[in-house]
Amino acid sequence: MKILVSADMEGATGVTWPGDVLPGTPQWERCRALFTSDVNAAALGFFDGGADEVVVNEAHWSMRNLLLERLDDRVQMLTGRHKSLSMVEGIQHGDVDGIAFVGYHTGAGTEGVLAHTYLANSITGVWLNGVRASEGLLNAHVAAEYGVPVVLVTGDDLTCVDARGYAPGARTVAVKDHVSRYAAVCRTPARTAADIRAAAADAAALAVRHAPVTGGSWTVELEFDAEHLAAAATVVPGVASSGERRVAYTSGTMYEGIRTFKAVTTIVSAAVEEQYG
Repeated sequence: MKILVSADMEGATGVTWPGDVLPGTPQWERCRALFTSDVNAAALGFFDGGADEVVVNEAHWSMRNLLLERLDDRVQMLTGRHKSLSMVEGIQHGDVDGIAFVGYHTGAGTEGVLAHTYLANSITGVWLNGVRASEGLLNAHVAAEYGVPVVLVTGDDLTCVDARGYAPGARTVAVKDHVSRYAAVCRTPARTAADIRAAAADAAALAVRHAPVTGGSWTVELEFDAEHLAAAATVVPGVASSGERRVAYTSGTMYEGIRTFKAVTTIVSAAVEEQYG
């Protein structure tokens, strides 16, 4: 049994505001240990449940946040940027039995601690075939194309609610309860580590590959907080204006869809000016 852990940071234990997740800040240095604790607890739980291999794919910001030296020796970690499938890199090789979303969060324009979709700001909403989409929902559909179920999701309480929409059978662990975008009622790392480990051990039984989900098409629509960002996004082939501050594109697969999404967000982030957005 091989488990892939997609590890994001905004939904980690104790994380509540930008300083906690921005590389190089004192709070980020502190929260790296909390983030690593969550990820290690998930890995330990999967090994408890019978996993033979756990690969962690860093999925936050610079994708160089986790403390490798604090992970169980059986874990392998993929770290660094510029990966073909970004947050779910490794899913495409055909040998993953289940995927876990650890440290995830809700999507842009919704309630949730540090809620966003790919870009910290600028994007005010994302919809997939008309359904408001979080990173979890987008990544779950990519995984489904490779026959890989989402078996575990951790984050704030609203992230767990969101997960019921795209992975209703997955085990979920709330490490904190949402108060506002920058505030939460947090559990201690000892408690969240125990909760995540127990849930992962249980989730290992769900790691059974199924037939790949294929056919149909995927329309992604994005809304931005400024008109010039929508205009910048249309530089990407196939991306067209769909309304005021909105663009949309349609892909035949979610593999193509998520790669186009990555291209759009890369170009849009480069079009943001420091003071005026």
